[in-house]
Amino acid sequence: MDWYSTVFELIDMRSFSNLWFWIALAVLWSSASHYLLGVPWDMITRARKGHPQAIDDMNHLASINSRRILYIVRESGLLSTGLIFFLLTGALLLGWVYGREFAQAVFLMLMPMSLVWILSVRTATQIDAQGLTGDALISKFNRHRLLVQVIGMISIFCTAIWGMYQNMTSSILG
Repeated sequence: MDWYSTVFELIDMRSFSNLWFWIALAVLWSSASHYLLGVPWDMITRARKGHPQAIDDMNHLASINSRRILYIVRESGLLSTGLIFFLLTGALLLGWVYGREFAQAVFLMLMPMSLVWILSVRTATQIDAQGLTGDALISKFNRHRLLVQVIGMISIFCTAIWGMYQNMTSSILG
């Protein structure tokens, strides 16, 4: 038995009909809305309730991760932006010009996450510039999480619509 045929039989490259794609999409968006700039949502919730240790931990994690994100942007922002646009353009072309469903699935996961990254950089800049702590930081995280969830809902909706369309047309044509 050929190794390639075994792998492609086990891993269906038709992404939208594959359960693993939908599990990965759910985990991606669940993680994106749970870890805001590396700060877990449950810690933010405990800090909102007034737990002193949670407030201190949240302030420290937000400060550390904001500086880390801003360092990455300053040191390799231009290179990273070029690489991200290259990957997105490649996935877009492979997916819709050459009709590769796997590339469509990758694009539909990466494009909204690039918007979340831009939002995270903006939030990190505001946290660092304004020195946000305590209630002001919690408020900033609430707004950030809401925007991430809105992007996620729109992304999942568009991906589901496109996936249903792909599955219906492939079952009709195939």
